[in-house]
Amino acid sequence: MGTIADQRVGRRSRPSIPPAPTLSRIPRVRIGRPALLWWGWAAALFLLYATVSGRRQALVRTTGYDLGIFEQAVRAYAHLHAPVSPLRGDGFNLLGDHFHPVLAVLAPLYRLFPSPYTLLLAQAALLALAVVPLARQAARVLGRRAAHVVAFGYGLSWGIASAVGFDFHEVCFAVPLVSWALEALARRCWRRAIAWAVPLLLVKEDLGLTLAAIGAYVAWRGPRRLGIAAAVTGLVGSALEFKVLMPFFNPAGAYAHAANLAPAHHSLLTTLALAPLDAVRPEVKATTLVLVFAPAALIALRSPLTLIALPTLGWRMLSTNVFHWGTAFHYTAVLMPVVFAALTDALRPYAADGGPLTRRHVRASLMTVAAVTLVLIPSFPLAQIAHRSTWRTTPHVTAVRELLRRIPDGVTVAASNRLVPQLTSRTTVVLFPTFPVHGKLYETDGPIPRPTAQWIAYDRVPPESWPYPRGTWPYPAPRQDQEYLALAKYGYVRVAEADGISLLRRAERPSRTR
Repeated sequence: MGTIADQRVGRRSRPSIPPAPTLSRIPRVRIGRPALLWWGWAAALFLLYATVSGRRQALVRTTGYDLGIFEQAVRAYAHLHAPVSPLRGDGFNLLGDHFHPVLAVLAPLYRLFPSPYTLLLAQAALLALAVVPLARQAARVLGRRAAHVVAFGYGLSWGIASAVGFDFHEVCFAVPLVSWALEALARRCWRRAIAWAVPLLLVKEDLGLTLAAIGAYVAWRGPRRLGIAAAVTGLVGSALEFKVLMPFFNPAGAYAHAANLAPAHHSLLTTLALAPLDAVRPEVKATTLVLVFAPAALIALRSPLTLIALPTLGWRMLSTNVFHWGTAFHYTAVLMPVVFAALTDALRPYAADGGPLTRRHVRASLMTVAAVTLVLIPSFPLAQIAHRSTWRTTPHVTAVRELLRRIPDGVTVAASNRLVPQLTSRTTVVLFPTFPVHGKLYETDGPIPRPTAQWIAYDRVPPESWPYPRGTWPYPAPRQDQEYLALAKYGYVRVAEADGISLLRRAERPSRTR
């Protein structure tokens, strides 16, 4: 043993050896200005999403199916009523369609600002907030520059863009919850991850399966009992919603979308055996599966976190509803946090290694992610912000505004699908030319029932997109014209007409005098 001085001299004389790379030496975000960058991303994305969805509402591009339906539910909550949606049927409780009591959270805000814009802005905020944990975790693991690429990739991903470009949906609540849960999983904060995931049961009935997947991951990588308990909670919760709660609220006493889950083959054994093939055919399914992971340049597939996407992908690809197979609408939004969290997790070992080749691999991967994001942007709704038509008010839109202004507040209106969200905040609206009768929509090939609405707003101009463009099932053009002509027989008089839009009012019957 030498003296302390000898030991100091010995330490000075030794050559300096760089410490081995460990996870503890991965770049971390300091509290302060760097953290504000992620919130800055959230603010910028909020403005982008709010602009795109707000302009769609202003240009009469939103629809009664689904923005009008959700606004009716939130409006009912705001007045302390059950979430009944006249658009879905007479007295139809929307909890019997999908189980989303989380919508009640928007009730106080809607009570202050009764407008469809309230729902659209709330959705924009929720989708934008999900970028914060994704970027923050990427900064811890990969560094600040890489975190900006992850934020850019998520924020402009086609799954989020498709949700922003189609009205409002309850799944917007799930996106930030999943994002924060994934950050907690990556940091091995198991209880926090479960705490973020449990509220998914209140967002939509199938998201209990996502909770179960998160629980299975925790059981695999962390505390087994906690993970198993979370998985069982998710499975039991979804089962109760499918089998008990939604049938209870549904006027028909059954799950409204049971037909989408019908077996693809005659026997259960054959269905299970052919499920892997059915999940990728027809080819639109395989295309969607590739596109889901394309924003992360397929690198996310290296991470076990992608397993959390399996429940959502599974029910979509095995559904009999063709709308679930493609890239449109809101169905992919909840998968985007999974894809980008898995991207960060897949690149983590390379960032921890610190060698020149691994650093080059990380840089090349992130450049590919940015390039794929840029290539996909023009094909999805966020690109609308650069279109001249988004900033131009057409004569048709002007005519819609002028004619609908004649409808007084508080009345009942039957309106064409695109006109519905312009009226739901101040009137009771049903869909024209289909009128809800006894809790369901009447058959289009049957006799035309007597309308009960005080006003009718009919737009002959073909709608731009789903649900039912003019001339297609179930509202063919001849049927629409037939129903429109039948209105005179039921005592409706034309109040005004402009640019293909007709506004009619039910004539008041003269009172009998003795």
